[in-house]
Amino acid sequence: MRRLIPPPWPGQGPAADDREWGLDELADAYAYPADQPTGSGWLRANMVASVDGAAHHGGRSKPLSSPADMRVFGVLRALADVVLVGAETVREERYRPARRRAEFVERRRAAGQTEVPAIAVVSASLHLDFSLPLFTEPLVPTLVITGAKAPHAGLAAARAAGVDVVTAGDEAMVDPARVKPALAGLGWTRLLTEGGPRLLGQLAAAGVVDELCLTTAPRVTVGTAPRVMSGPEIADPREFALTDLLEDEGFLFGRYRRR
Repeated sequence: MRRLIPPPWPGQGPAADDREWGLDELADAYAYPADQPTGSGWLRANMVASVDGAAHHGGRSKPLSSPADMRVFGVLRALADVVLVGAETVREERYRPARRRAEFVERRRAAGQTEVPAIAVVSASLHLDFSLPLFTEPLVPTLVITGAKAPHAGLAAARAAGVDVVTAGDEAMVDPARVKPALAGLGWTRLLTEGGPRLLGQLAAAGVVDELCLTTAPRVTVGTAPRVMSGPEIADPREFALTDLLEDEGFLFGRYRRR
């Protein structure tokens, strides 16, 4: 892996860092910003896309991934307090609880974090299978984020399964603008979303995505897969600045920060 942006130190060529980075190096490279306002949430998105714009292939993101992408994926999870994910993605990707990683235990403990990040599933209908390992085997209880008028049967099923319910919105639908404050109010400020495209589109349209970590895979899928964000077009494009760019075997790892 080599760093393209910011450029290497003077005297180093672009290939001077062309090697497999350690997990600590990746964690330092992807550290949450130090200038984050105290008590507010910082919402980072992590997605992968093919060079022709597909967010998945055959309904899953794994065919677009690589060993380096999976290392970045694991590091971003290890840095987060909460991983935010849409209900459809939970079903399609067969989500499981975050696993404990011994190499990050001390870093998380020093940051005042739980042993692993919690998974937070965004769902209006609460049509979820609460017998799945995501809900029955987590080291940290899985959360469900829903609206105040969510179906009573779904709420009862979630609570019976020991799932923590977080309300973000006055109707059945989740208000994306209220997700960050709801989680920050519980003390979770380092937020990560892994989509899917519809959830990420809603969050971006609401102007609450602070950072996008985008892996661009040197692969072409054609097909009709959505982009990394999908939904109604917003009135004006949102501006993001490219702050970091890494490369590994043709895969580009960009880090974009909302202006």
